[in-house]
Amino acid sequence: MTHLLNLLAAIALLVWGTHIVRAGMLRVFGEKLRSVLARSTRNRFAAAGAGMGVTCLVQSSTATGLIVASFVGQGLIATAPALAVMLGADIGSALMTVVFSFDLSWLSPLLIFGGVVVFILRESTTAGRLGRIAIGLGLITLALQLIVAATKPLTASPEMQALLLAMPNEVLLEIVVGMLLTVMAYSGLAIVLLVATLAASGMLPMPIALGLVLGANLGSGLLAIFATAHSSATARRVPLGNLLFRLLGIAAFLPFMPLLKTWRETLTMPLHAQVVGFHLAFNIALALVFMGLTPYIAGFVERWLKEPQAPATDRPNHLDPVALDTPSLAISCAAREALHQADVVETMLRGMLTVIQTGDLSLARQLRALDDTVDSLYGSIKIYLTQISRASLSEREGNRWTDIVSFTINMEQIADIIERVIQEVEDKNIRRGRRFSDAGLAEVTDLHERLLVNLRLGMSVFLDGHVRDAHRLLQQKAEFRDLERDYANAHLERLSENTLQSVETSALHIDLISDLKRINSHICSIAYPILEQAGALAPTRLKQGMRFEESRMRSVTQPAALDE
Repeated sequence: MTHLLNLLAAIALLVWGTHIVRAGMLRVFGEKLRSVLARSTRNRFAAAGAGMGVTCLVQSSTATGLIVASFVGQGLIATAPALAVMLGADIGSALMTVVFSFDLSWLSPLLIFGGVVVFILRESTTAGRLGRIAIGLGLITLALQLIVAATKPLTASPEMQALLLAMPNEVLLEIVVGMLLTVMAYSGLAIVLLVATLAASGMLPMPIALGLVLGANLGSGLLAIFATAHSSATARRVPLGNLLFRLLGIAAFLPFMPLLKTWRETLTMPLHAQVVGFHLAFNIALALVFMGLTPYIAGFVERWLKEPQAPATDRPNHLDPVALDTPSLAISCAAREALHQADVVETMLRGMLTVIQTGDLSLARQLRALDDTVDSLYGSIKIYLTQISRASLSEREGNRWTDIVSFTINMEQIADIIERVIQEVEDKNIRRGRRFSDAGLAEVTDLHERLLVNLRLGMSVFLDGHVRDAHRLLQQKAEFRDLERDYANAHLERLSENTLQSVETSALHIDLISDLKRINSHICSIAYPILEQAGALAPTRLKQGMRFEESRMRSVTQPAALDE
């Protein structure tokens, strides 16, 4: 019983080690890996090479598949080159299996010791994250040694030998078992290494080991299917096409299994080398056979998984759940959705002046309804961002996370102010048959035009992060404040002249220009995080305002806020 528990613990350590390496690589190189994949689709062979290289780094063809599926879902990559990437990714995973099959026992203590020292000393830096990756690699090699040690007493027992001899040589059953083990472990690489180690120790007969390897390949294809189950039909095409490659490859290979058994008996290679060599050869053969067929498989899955016809008012949802496994990609998705939120706010801001000028009640109702859309977008972005592990983000990505949160808060509050302004214009002006004086309306129009210019500048600052534009935005805050004060004084002078329209709309006019100033303040707040991160925010009341914004932002993004 002790030996069996030791074996299970070693297997768990192997799976955990592969998980650490995969997650660590995505944290350190996630954005660069995305860039490599996005630029490598000019032809199928370049795409396959990129998929192989990325997978060698992240130790998982499933992780590569999720990145590529997200690209396809967003329309950045066509299905055919994405399938070529996956063929290369499968080869990359098999190559790493070959690397780990060598005797790396001398490397394990060095990787673990060095990785732990670096991780403890520089935990929050890139060096610390690389140390974490080294720990994962060391755990993988250590786990393989422990598996060998744990299987020796088991294979020596008469009971185990009798059980192995009694096992049925049913290749379909072996494929199913290998597939289930891979799904449970969430790692085809770990299962192939486990099978190779057990075969080398004599615990698994070679025919059974090869069947389990085929099952591990099928299980790896299923993992991506499960991971993208709730994604759009477009994003699910790549995992489905990759699974079809594996199914067709296994089906074509099954008739040759007896011949393989005869040919294998002539080999002098070690048993573990035969297992990992078979795994590599199978994936290379898949790539050679199906590389030229990717357009046809792509056409098939596109016809099978058609995107439902959406109403004309619908739009893409950029908050892709698949991207959450790649934090840098998820940050980009959240930023795109935040820009859409700002577009809705701009629509409300533009329409507000039309309501003030024309008294259009129908438009007023439509604009007030858009506030619910802004609130919904804010809630969705907030929940999406909280699902991204802050520990997995680089310093630059963490700053971007903060920028997005601050931006969406300001957009949501601007929409609230616009809704209130429109409601007050309805109640105090339109329904009572009142209108602003020509001078008053000209002042409101001037402030409104400045707001639109500043909003577009704020969106540009959020998108590009240029310090010069951020400074310009803050300068607009002071200018807008002075202009609001001048217009308020001008209104008071008109009141002293007893102008009827100015008297009737006085309270609304003062409130309106004050609300426009508040809107401008929220727009200008977009510049605070950019200048703070660049060290360009002077220790004045502006910096105090930035600290207030950060305090409010942290309170909004606490987990308790998700219950609202």
